[in-house]
Amino acid sequence: MSIKPVIKLDAIQKTYHTGEVDVHAVRGVSLEILPGEFVAIMGSSGSGKSTMMNMIGALDHPTGGHYWLDGIDVSTLDRDALADVRNEKIGFVFQGFNLLSRTTALENVEMPMLYHRQRIRAQEQHERAMQSLELVGLGARADHHPNQLSGGQQQRVAIARALVNRPTLLLADEPTGNLHSEQAKEIMQLFRRLNEEGTTVVQVTHSEINAEYGTRTIELRDGWLSRDTAGLIAAEGAEVRA
Repeated sequence: MSIKPVIKLDAIQKTYHTGEVDVHAVRGVSLEILPGEFVAIMGSSGSGKSTMMNMIGALDHPTGGHYWLDGIDVSTLDRDALADVRNEKIGFVFQGFNLLSRTTALENVEMPMLYHRQRIRAQEQHERAMQSLELVGLGARADHHPNQLSGGQQQRVAIARALVNRPTLLLADEPTGNLHSEQAKEIMQLFRRLNEEGTTVVQVTHSEINAEYGTRTIELRDGWLSRDTAGLIAAEGAEVRA
């Protein structure tokens, strides 16, 4: 029995129209990411990795091809349906922690559940938020505000918040960019542990060190998929299927 991919891209494209010039940010990329993988998407500035992240995160529509997330063709969804998919299927972790300064760690983690399509009772919100904080080792800091936490602890709160809706995919964009080396190491070790416990993780990063924590590396160059350590090394402009 074949395993259903968490992510399936079929000839995905993104073209930006700027005046008389068309910018081809992503050019016909096809790949699959299976449950339980820990994938790093890499590439230099202008390679298309940020555009790829926006499409994988259902933050932007492709201009060509199709993208399936957990079996749903999100490339065909309208704005409201995309918002539901983002909230229920994807946990986001960004370089900036994006925590609300006047609310506690617990209240920050509870926030995504307020926008869930199915109403979650207040007691369950509290319990799930505490479980997420305990999962990242911050149960004892639940009543602390962000300014009472270190950078690494704030990113752990952000990860707990990303996990609270029990997403299919954890998507991280340069998750250690605002941390010093020891804090960065702690966060990457946490991602590895979460992955070993079954969470599918995709990180967009320029860091070779961060990429080494994962199970697979995908590199983009000028919008093309140039390397995939799960498959073949592609010539520039060639298509790779994982």
